Amino acid sequence: MSNASRPRRLRRLLALATGNWPAKSYLAVSALSVLVMFFVPESGVAMVPLLLTAPLSFLTMVLPFGPGTEGGGVVEALAIGFWTVWLLLSAVVNAAVLGALLTRSATAASPGFRGSFPRVWAPSEREATDTARPASRRLQRTRALLAPAVDNWLARGYLAVVAASLGFFLYAAYLLPNPGFAGIWPLMTTAPLSIVALLVAAPAEWASSLDWLSPLIFSAGATLSGLFNAVLLGLLARRLRAQDAHPAA
Repeated sequence: MSNASRPRRLRRLLALATGNWPAKSYLAVSALSVLVMFFVPESGVAMVPLLLTAPLSFLTMVLPFGPGTEGGGVVEALAIGFWTVWLLLSAVVNAAVLGALLTRSATAASPGFRGSFPRVWAPSEREATDTARPASRRLQRTRALLAPAVDNWLARGYLAVVAASLGFFLYAAYLLPNPGFAGIWPLMTTAPLSIVALLVAAPAEWASSLDWLSPLIFSAGATLSGLFNAVLLGLLARRLRAQDAHPAA
């Protein structure tokens, strides 16, 4: 059963990555950026493919081989080839996430779909008109919004990596005499939105009286970025599971 479902999930992943024009446009731009990077490797364009395919693309930075690997022409060619394939695979996963998100939005907007939502998404008329517990309803909506980040192994595994990177960063920032580049780990695991968190936390470092606050601001932003990424991964996992549960005839 498991072996039979893997090819079906792979086909579904590819279908989501190429099923609508925004996802296909993203794939085309990502592939073009990788191609341009080889023509102008010394320019700032070289970072564009990494940013476009984040966060999965940043995992190549922790591997012992990639662009710049020494050891002869064959070794360098294999390293660059692996790195390029990984970037393209990262682009496919991101395109599938985009496709799943757009497919969900289009389905939710279609007539008759509202009734297929679980209770938390489509409250009854009695609940909708009951104004006695607004805080409870807001809490239910928040739980429903964050549910994709914790109800599947793909998103939970990603959140575990984010938590480990943030824990190491905070330990290095506050307990080690020289934290070095510890911040690179949460920055990579929660990219691309973590770049915004880094920019927001940067001004605190310029004021000596607030430099202790900068790691906390960055950690809070990286946590939100990680939750956002986990929700998107969870939506992708749900879409793949739904296809397994209701295969096409």
